[in-house]
Amino acid sequence: MSVIVEKNGAVTTLMIDRVSVRNAVDRPTAEALAAALRAFEADEQAQVAVLTGAGGTFCAGADLGAMAAGDARRNRLEVDGDGPMGPSRLHLSKPLIAAIEGHAVAGGLELALLADLRVMADNAVLGVFCRRFGVPLIDGGTVRLPRIIGQGRALDLILTGRAVLAEEALSMGLVNRVVPAGSALAAAQQLARAIAAFPPRCMLADRASTYAQWNLPLTEAIANEFRGGMAVIDSGESQAGAKRFAAGQGRQGKPNA
Repeated sequence: MSVIVEKNGAVTTLMIDRVSVRNAVDRPTAEALAAALRAFEADEQAQVAVLTGAGGTFCAGADLGAMAAGDARRNRLEVDGDGPMGPSRLHLSKPLIAAIEGHAVAGGLELALLADLRVMADNAVLGVFCRRFGVPLIDGGTVRLPRIIGQGRALDLILTGRAVLAEEALSMGLVNRVVPAGSALAAAQQLARAIAAFPPRCMLADRASTYAQWNLPLTEAIANEFRGGMAVIDSGESQAGAKRFAAGQGRQGKPNA
């Protein structure tokens, strides 16, 4: 199995396991990743997923060895269906967190950009390293990267293919947390559990509105936010939360107190 899936309560962890090639993704691995994330999406008990790589590396991108050998299945990819890296064209309805150790470069960076949040080890490296080999970003990198860090910074990384270390990645908003080497997965899983502990309808509605607003004019985006929020209120989740607040829970910045 090139993708290991572990379920622990509300948190599902997906691990790319091709250590011999630094977790580079060939076509079977791409298909396994897409299938694993679709299974997470369909699992009503799973609320947050964590994506990581085995052996101290997140993902070195597409398996260029397989490409050099003439992987015909990769050459038949179309604009419809899954991307070359597998799940890169999916839009999940639930949060995904990337836990980054070692390198997340080229298509591996694109996989990390698919996530809502990125937790990076302090000695990890990000970058559009495929620039060096004439391999384009076709797994959402030219779309998600400018949306996350802005066009100027994105073009710097896309045009130069340079390495980005943890301190700079955090300062530009490319990652959300920097943690000691070897602890990215544990930190991401802890973050996933904290998110999963919140009232789910409200969290998912706010997340959905945040993504939907990109494609909507301002007035429509605000109306869409309102409709999603009212659905949460009508569900009774907000009233239940108000009662917990009135009873003294969740105050003084303690989210689940």
